[in-house]
Amino acid sequence: MKPSVFTPLPELGVLLVAGPDARRFLQGQLSNDLERLELEPGLRAGLHSPQGRVIAILQLFPSGQDVLAVTSRELVAPLVTHLRRYLLRAKARVEDACAGHRVFGVSDDAGRRLLLLTADAAPLGGQEGTAEDWRAADIADGLPQVTTATSGQFVAQMLNLDRVGGISFTKGCYTGQEIIARAHYRGRVKRRLQRFEISNEGDLVSGQRIRLADGRTADIVTAVRVDDSRQECLAVTALPGTGADPASAEPPLTADDEKTVSSRPLPLPYALDEG
Repeated sequence: MKPSVFTPLPELGVLLVAGPDARRFLQGQLSNDLERLELEPGLRAGLHSPQGRVIAILQLFPSGQDVLAVTSRELVAPLVTHLRRYLLRAKARVEDACAGHRVFGVSDDAGRRLLLLTADAAPLGGQEGTAEDWRAADIADGLPQVTTATSGQFVAQMLNLDRVGGISFTKGCYTGQEIIARAHYRGRVKRRLQRFEISNEGDLVSGQRIRLADGRTADIVTAVRVDDSRQECLAVTALPGTGADPASAEPPLTADDEKTVSSRPLPLPYALDEG
């Protein structure tokens, strides 16, 4: 039996949506179906602009009638402000819950998942992992995360939210739905999140633009150093053999962008060959 590995993830934070209308409110804001939450704790969903751009990716956990949402810690305060604008008459409140909670990654025989504990919970037993190893596993699994540098930059399908269970195409309306549904039903998405190995470069950062060895430009979403000479990353770029999506044309590289990097594509655990 594989021993449990618990990884502290301080880069992740928590916000609370509380009150009798909490789930109804989120149902109108997020891309996934809150009806699934009790059966799927850790449900992944996107919060989008009216233009379908991903503002944040959340993992949702039920807490009675309330919902706890895990996302990039640096986005928690802006998300609280953003969501409060849409509360209107809903009987709900949105709060920063970082101080009262800790987020861990758990890896064991059952797979990988997030664990959300209160700040005063007893220390966990078992082996402790590193945040870098957890990030590397997320990259291998093709799981995106949005940071301040990438918030609002990509339509949902560019981050493969439709491939990682982050979108319901059968639920009711939510902010950004029209754009996301159109991309799903009317045409192939030409720019997608893809995985690469990058050699002999400085540390890549979220939001950085690079040029791959085959000439495509790519926007880094997340990256991790594997060893002194190699990094792995998830980056949004045109699918091989296609041009960039005209609806999201890329500006040319500037003097401040990285030069062409030594890169090779790596596999993802899901297909990208359909829109």
